[in-house]
Amino acid sequence: MNPKLEKAINEQINAEFYSAYLYLSMSSWFDSTGLKGFASWERIQAMEERDHALKFFDYLCSRGGRIVMQAVEAPPSSWKNPQDAFEAQLDHELKVTGMINNLVDLAMAEKDHATVNFLQWFVSEQVEEEENARTTLEQLKMISQEKGVGLLYMLDKEMATRVYTPPVPATN
Repeated sequence: MNPKLEKAINEQINAEFYSAYLYLSMSSWFDSTGLKGFASWERIQAMEERDHALKFFDYLCSRGGRIVMQAVEAPPSSWKNPQDAFEAQLDHELKVTGMINNLVDLAMAEKDHATVNFLQWFVSEQVEEEENARTTLEQLKMISQEKGVGLLYMLDKEMATRVYTPPVPATN
């Protein structure tokens, strides 16, 4: 495994675990505010981020790289309101997109075609991640303009319907 890419993928593993911590923190905060649907949605988001970290972990192992676990930074633990939380989530996902794009650029510069191919899944995934955060944020903005507690309740119930679907392991 290319040493530059190995180091960068190790950093991405840490970033993905941070994302999981961030969304677990959001889940806890939503739970404490009585928005159980949002709490459930964020908990599932945390599981997905953990799976992303493990996907990078497994890839690095499969390429003969060495995983170097690092301390995960503590995320924030509270937000002003649901809109503030989803603004933070969208900002975070935009940052992660930049990190993935930087990994693709590095893999291309290092002519590591297998890693470029592997990263394409994450490039597509980030489009979905940004869309989810942006859509929820826009809905929260509409609710805020309407001063709609009832609408927030309805959105909370909708958020509760999200189902976690574990990734299917690749077969060799």
